[in-house]
Amino acid sequence: MPVKVITDSVADLPQRIVDSLGITVVPLLVRFGDDEYRDGIDLTVSEFYSLLRSSPHFPVTAFPPAADFAKAYDQVTADGSDAVVVTISKKLSGSYNSALNAKRAVENSRKIEVVDSRCAAMVQGFVAMKAAEAAQRGASLEEVVRTANAAAERVHLLATFRTLEYLYRGGRIGKAKAFLGTTLKIQPFIGLKEGLVRPAGAAKTRAKAIDKLVSFAGKFTRIDELAVEHTQSPEEAALLVDRLSDLHPRDRIHVSTMTPVIGSHTGPGLLVVCLLGE
Repeated sequence: MPVKVITDSVADLPQRIVDSLGITVVPLLVRFGDDEYRDGIDLTVSEFYSLLRSSPHFPVTAFPPAADFAKAYDQVTADGSDAVVVTISKKLSGSYNSALNAKRAVENSRKIEVVDSRCAAMVQGFVAMKAAEAAQRGASLEEVVRTANAAAERVHLLATFRTLEYLYRGGRIGKAKAFLGTTLKIQPFIGLKEGLVRPAGAAKTRAKAIDKLVSFAGKFTRIDELAVEHTQSPEEAALLVDRLSDLHPRDRIHVSTMTPVIGSHTGPGLLVVCLLGE
């Protein structure tokens, strides 16, 4: 039985990859006050940052309702296919549980498996990619699930951003820490460990922050997939790609603009290096 892969929009997959691998993307939601937008569908990246600057409301994000996953299941299994769903870490979002609830509601003759990627952003995208590649090779449902879980064990991420303001406004850090970081112009780093966002140090300047991102990638002896993501920092992303091309072929470095769902929590100026490797 053929297998189709579904993921949520936090995976940040470029459209060309979504199209070439036949991946279905279920959008998360972004709300500004009473106005609700489907991530990547009703709200473009440029529109999101325009609203971020002008709206009196701070953006709030929400996971997809079970009905949205159920609709995706109906679509991809209509031809008799089974489905594997790769979600953002269940410790970061309710997307995983929503996908499970939808599975319980619609599964009968169809087989649907939900995989917790234990990550987010393009590293989650890599997990979905590897699952979809296995599916295209004709792998069984169980083999696609094993491929996804194996990839989830080999993904790594390091991110830096310009300001702590959005972490503070979103309730992620206290006012004193945000004030200190802004005053000292510290460039904080975060990573992902065991499905949770973890502090990963800081740099005193933007240049040193980019150096650290390059150094992070340079520690790997094998890189299967590499991506650079950003929020409104295309020039810095291009510089990062230039420097990373010494470690990985330039034409195989994915470049992606970070989803508004993540931008809501970090603001503009986010730079991320995502890896699948060892």
